[in-house]
Amino acid sequence: MAITFYPDHGTILMCDFNTGFKAPEMVKKRPVVVVSPRRNNSQLCTIVPLSTVPPTPILDHHHRMNLASMPDSLTEKESWAKCDMLMTVSLNRLDRVADGRGVNGKRKYVSMKITPDDFKAIRTGILFALGLNSLTEHLP
Repeated sequence: MAITFYPDHGTILMCDFNTGFKAPEMVKKRPVVVVSPRRNNSQLCTIVPLSTVPPTPILDHHHRMNLASMPDSLTEKESWAKCDMLMTVSLNRLDRVADGRGVNGKRKYVSMKITPDDFKAIRTGILFALGLNSLTEHLP
């Protein structure tokens, strides 16, 4: 089910890459971090995908996520932000993260924000991926 709100930057959501993409692009459902600012009346959102497969080699456009940034259901394995795979997707592809069951037995969904340090590292990784690493010294 698609989200019905425009997420804040730094929010972790799930993105369905099953349709319209071809390998080596992302081709399955996976967690992502929203990096675009809130936009009124937009149906598009810019995201960075997360992966549990450590990159080989680890480069400046990769970032290992802090467990404090992750919903409980995504903490079994470490996650890596793949900042070189920055993309803009329709809100129709996005949903909240299923995070276990609530006290009533119904599935619980969350849309939480990552830590400020992780968000800064992802922004820095994006600049490296785009060849704009000289701008990293100006990030707050």
